[in-house]
Amino acid sequence: MYKMKLSNFNFDLPDNLLAEYPTDHRDESKLMVLHRETETIEHKYFKDIVDYFDEGDIMVRNNTKVFPARLIGNKEKTGAKIEVFLLRELNQSQRLWDVLVDPARKIRIGNKLYFGGGEDLVAEVIDNTTSRGRTLRFLYDGPYEAFREKLHEMGQTPLPKYIKRDEEEFDRERYQTIYAKREGAVAAPTAGLHFSKHVLKRLEIKGVDMADITLHVGLGTFNPVEVEDLSKHKMDSEELHIDQIAADMVNNAKSNKNRICSIGTTSMRALESAVSSSKTLNTYRGWTHKFIFPPHEFSIADSMVTNFHLPKSTLLMMVSAFAGHEFVKKAYQEAVKKKYRFYSYGDAMLII
Repeated sequence: MYKMKLSNFNFDLPDNLLAEYPTDHRDESKLMVLHRETETIEHKYFKDIVDYFDEGDIMVRNNTKVFPARLIGNKEKTGAKIEVFLLRELNQSQRLWDVLVDPARKIRIGNKLYFGGGEDLVAEVIDNTTSRGRTLRFLYDGPYEAFREKLHEMGQTPLPKYIKRDEEEFDRERYQTIYAKREGAVAAPTAGLHFSKHVLKRLEIKGVDMADITLHVGLGTFNPVEVEDLSKHKMDSEELHIDQIAADMVNNAKSNKNRICSIGTTSMRALESAVSSSKTLNTYRGWTHKFIFPPHEFSIADSMVTNFHLPKSTLLMMVSAFAGHEFVKKAYQEAVKKKYRFYSYGDAMLII
């Protein structure tokens, strides 16, 4: 197979197909089913996903929880409005955070930022990390739990930039999977947003088990690829945790020749980051910057649920590696024609 380039992943996506709002009910989004062997496509609703799995099959889901990472503050003296996006906590006791600031040109080392209108929460800029990146020290004397509570109170749901509207009340709940447990993501693992309690219960009755892993999604997932040669693109690191219970569940299903379905690209990156030499799943605690693009031989999952991704995105590249580039191209043409909804609040695809 010839070497894939960035331009192979471009396509025309009409703006009106970018989903600004979620469907009324999680499991009522559309579901496009891709059959890899026959290269055929079916059009269903997400609740129909239950029909494609049987007793003993395993779904691997990412139980990361999104925290309200977007803060709106004011610069001292000038009062200029500044958006701060919390990326990563660097030091708990010193209240140090890696952040992005916008507009960045106004924010220099030594500046103080005020959140919540008064002196409820104050941060000092102590380092420049990139053109938009800064290190902030939050000047908060209370206990750590109270500080985190304050961040939650002041923070907004970090909706993707393509959603031009302000955060609405339902976003706190809907931009979060119903099984989110471990806080640490700045973006939702969006394939999981379609799962309702009803769908999970029907899968459980059928004997389909859920293996929970944690990959804290960072903004790096959405960084644009700016090199034509994909092998030169560097992914940001994301924190990953796979415990023994999840590894055993997956490996048992594999040895019994049951289906293993990755819920989303984040779960797939997690699985592919922890493969043993004998193609089984290892436990893992650390960071991954694995970038998956065609050609890639997948070792664990034989099916996946995913959303419809943007042109030239690393997520589209992973899906193309899994389902076949030409087949995915055809499926996306069909999705545009049939007005499937794209991106975080959009529709779903099942690849089997």
